Amino acid sequence: MLLSQTAEYALRATVWLADTPETPHTTQEIAEVTKVPAGYLSKVMQALGRAGLVKSQRGLGGGFLLTRSPDELTVLDIINAVDPVQRIHTCPLNLKSHGKKLCPLHRKLDDAMADMEEAFASTQLSELLNPDNKIKPLCEVTVGGKKA
Repeated sequence: MLLSQTAEYALRATVWLADTPETPHTTQEIAEVTKVPAGYLSKVMQALGRAGLVKSQRGLGGGFLLTRSPDELTVLDIINAVDPVQRIHTCPLNLKSHGKKLCPLHRKLDDAMADMEEAFASTQLSELLNPDNKIKPLCEVTVGGKKA
């Protein structure tokens, strides 16, 4: 898998929050909609909060909201908040003969990671909600028995 499960869950949650920007959602609501285990999602939301990407409101009608507009938030921001992209800077095998120079295998892997990082950095969260797309993210979900 290209992304960790944690990154995937964070993206699902933030897409849901971006699609309903004025409404705070509880961890349970987000978990139900995104099909993420609530306990796991709680940790993901905490990481997003520590990174300043979401805020929580307590009390009746409380829940999570994005701290920035989906136009200002990139996919890379979200991924790096929960499971940062790992680039290869030195030989992962610690071979002295390689030093800081990567072999062809690790150079190709790092090049692919750089391309992925660039693609994620240039993709705003709002692009994932494109109304021109016929397939809406998380569109077949229900919250509390009602279609969301």
